[in-house]
Amino acid sequence: MYSISEKINITGKVPVEKSSFINDEALPSATTIFTCSHCGSKNTITIAPYESGFPILQLYHEDKVLSKDEMLQQGIVNGTSRSMFHFGELTVNNLPTLYFRTDCSSCHSKYICVFSYGEKQPGLMILTISGVWKYEQLQ
Repeated sequence: MYSISEKINITGKVPVEKSSFINDEALPSATTIFTCSHCGSKNTITIAPYESGFPILQLYHEDKVLSKDEMLQQGIVNGTSRSMFHFGELTVNNLPTLYFRTDCSSCHSKYICVFSYGEKQPGLMILTISGVWKYEQLQ
């Protein structure tokens, strides 16, 4: 898992086998698989709540990596409801939202995974993978 600090261009979303994990399904970690759109290889993603990822704000702060508009247009995140604004302007499911970069294990294409994790209501912890997107780094 890596952070991203340079401008990128999203080139497409790839499906994940499972995107929602409830309560104990996410502990100690949640695992899913995505298929590389370049070479077709299956890749495993493992997310450990409170250990994996970087704050989504790092991507859209001052349009450093991606603009807010592009993130919304690509369906990476949604606008946060006023009552949950303390989690940031853009979130997934109005919960703390994180991201990380991963590479295809075969062809090393670059992907970004965005997910949220938190208590949606008392006794209901949800980890939601918004998706996995292939991207290219801009020069």
